[in-house]
Amino acid sequence: MFTEEQIPELLAQLTLEEKCSLLSGSDFWHTQPVERLGIPALMVSDGPHGLRKQAVGADEMGLEESVPATCFPTAAALASTWDVTLLTEIGRALAEEAKAQGVGVILGPGVNLKRSPLCGRNFEYFSEDPLLAGELAAALAAGIQSGGVGTSVKHFAANNQETDRMRTNARIDERTLREIYLSIFERIIERARPATLMCSYNRINDVYSSENRWLLTEVLREEWGFDGLVMTDWGAVHDRVAGVAAGLDLEMPSSHGWNDRLVAEAVRTGALDESDLDRSVARVLRLVSRHHRETPEEHLDLGAHHELAREAASRSAVLLKNERAALPLPGLGDVVVIGEMARTPRYQGAGSSQVNPTRLDNALDALRRRHPGLPFEPGYPLPDSPAAAFPAGELLRRAQEAAAGRTVLLFLGLPAADESEGYDRQHISLPAGHVDLLRAVRRVANRVIVLLSNGAAVETASWQDDADAIMELWLPGQGGGEAVARLVTGEDSPAAGWRKPFLRGWSSTPHNSISRVKQVRCVTGKGFSSDTAGSRNSGTDRVTPSDTVWPTPPSSSAICGLRWLRSPPKRRWARWFSPLRSPSPTPEAEAVSQSPSSISGIRSPRWAALPGNYEVSGIWNWGRRKAPTLRSR
Repeated sequence: MFTEEQIPELLAQLTLEEKCSLLSGSDFWHTQPVERLGIPALMVSDGPHGLRKQAVGADEMGLEESVPATCFPTAAALASTWDVTLLTEIGRALAEEAKAQGVGVILGPGVNLKRSPLCGRNFEYFSEDPLLAGELAAALAAGIQSGGVGTSVKHFAANNQETDRMRTNARIDERTLREIYLSIFERIIERARPATLMCSYNRINDVYSSENRWLLTEVLREEWGFDGLVMTDWGAVHDRVAGVAAGLDLEMPSSHGWNDRLVAEAVRTGALDESDLDRSVARVLRLVSRHHRETPEEHLDLGAHHELAREAASRSAVLLKNERAALPLPGLGDVVVIGEMARTPRYQGAGSSQVNPTRLDNALDALRRRHPGLPFEPGYPLPDSPAAAFPAGELLRRAQEAAAGRTVLLFLGLPAADESEGYDRQHISLPAGHVDLLRAVRRVANRVIVLLSNGAAVETASWQDDADAIMELWLPGQGGGEAVARLVTGEDSPAAGWRKPFLRGWSSTPHNSISRVKQVRCVTGKGFSSDTAGSRNSGTDRVTPSDTVWPTPPSSSAICGLRWLRSPPKRRWARWFSPLRSPSPTPEAEAVSQSPSSISGIRSPRWAALPGNYEVSGIWNWGRRKAPTLRSR
C-alpha cells in the first residue's frame, strides 16, 4: 500500500488512460484500482444513520438486502437532541461498523436545508436552520472520521427537493446562497474536515453542481480551504470534461470507460489542461491512501451499539402536549395499545439510507415485557403487516371497543410510502384512516396518548384537541420500541427540544405563501424533572405542556440554546449554537467573544459586521432570557 508521500511518484508513472480511469468508479461501490502500481480499490457505502453495505453477490443497484448493521435514529430525530456529544458517539459507532465491513468512506451525513416540509428526504436531513444542522452534522462527521473512516457530506448544494431533482434549477441570490444554503457545509468543513463532499444533481443559477467552478473551486477550495475530494451523487455527471476543469474529482458509479475516454481525448487536444487532471487524480490517490482498509477489523460490540441506538431514540423524543398529567403512566393495568405501528414499527426512511437492522425492537413487545398480556388492536392496516388481511372497518370497530373506558396508547404516523428518496410528499397530513381512528377512540376512551412515527413535519391542528398527550418519536431506529416503553412509563424522560414548525396546513408554510407565515405553530417540546416543573417553552401559538413532574430526572436534561443577535438594519440576524447544561448567567459575555464573521453570518471579505447596537437573545427548552444590548464598533 502506498503512502501520501509517494503520490507524486505514482502520478509520474501513471499513463494518461490510467489517470482518467482513476476518476470514475470500477463498479457501483468501488474506486478504480491500478494493480501494476499497487493502487487498490476503495469501497464506499451508504450509511447516514446506519451502514448499508451490499452483500456479496447482491444486485448492483443495491435494491436487495444489505448486510446487517445498527440502524440509528434518522437525522431529523437526532437533531431534536441538540447533543453534539451523542452525535459524535454515534459517529464512532458507525466508523466501527464500517471498518468491520472493509468500508473506507461512508456516504453521509446528508445536510441539505429543509426548505419545504414536503421534501421526501427530510427525514435524512437535520434542520431548517443552517447553524443547528451544521453543528450536529459536524459532530457526526467528526465522530466517524475519528475512527479512520472518511465521510461524504451531501448534497453540495441547494438540493432541497426530490421530485425532478436531476433537472431542478435553484435560482438563489449570492447572499442567500452563502448565508443559508452553503453555510451548513462551511461549518462542517471548518469543524470536521470531511474527507469528501458529494455534489448534487441540480443546477444552481443555470449551472449543474457537478461542473460549477465557482462552487467547487472558488468557494469550496479557495475561500474555505477544503483539501478533500469532491465526488458525484450517483449519475450526476452531465459534462465530464467540464466537471474535471471545475473541480469535480470522482464520478460514481462507473461510466464503463465512456467518460474516461472523453477526458483523455480532451487532454490530448488541449481542451483540458493535464494539470487539472493530475490535481483530481492526486485527490483520489490521497483518499485511497488515507481510508483504504486492507483487512476488515473484527472488534465490534453490536450489543453496545444497539443500546446506543435505544438511548438516542429516547433522547430524540419530543413531548408536544401533556394535559391532565397523562404522562408518565403510573402503571399499565388499564392501558390498551392501539395502532399497527406498535407491532410493525416505522423506524427508518426509504431509499439509499435504508438499513437492514441487526435487531429490531417494537413497542408492543417492550410494553408487554413490563405488563404481560397487555391488550392490543391494530386499528388500521399497513402493507405486509398482519392487519392487512382484515377489512379497515372491522379493525376500526374492534379498536373502538377495546378503548372503551381505558387509557389508550395510540400509535399513529406516516406509512413508509409517504416519505422516500426520489419523490416529494403531496401533503403534510396523517393518513385519513389514522385520524378517523383517533376520533373513534376519543369518543369512548378515558385518555388518549398519541405516539407519532414520522420523518418530517405533519399537520396536527385538525386533530390535536382529541389527544390528551402527544409525543413525537420521529423515525427512531432499531431501538425505538424499547425507548417508547421507557418513555411512557417514566423510566426515561423526553428531554429533546424541537425547533421545527407545527403547521396548520400546507397553505400556512412560508414556502407556499409568505403572507400566511403567522399561522405557523412553533413548538420546542419539553422534558420534565423536579427542578424544571412549571417552566414554559418559548414559541408562537404553541401547544403548551402541563406542569407534570417526571419521576426520573432526564440524564441529558441539557437546556439547549440557540442564541441570536438582532442588528441594524432591521431583520438582520446572526445565530450561534450553544448546548448548555444550565442557562448561561452571562450570555452577553459569550456574544462579545463572537467574531465579526459570526455576526455577519458568512465569512467573505464582502460582508462584515455592521456598526450599531445588537440585542442578544437566547432560546432554551425551558424558557427565554435576554441580555443587555451590545455595541459593535
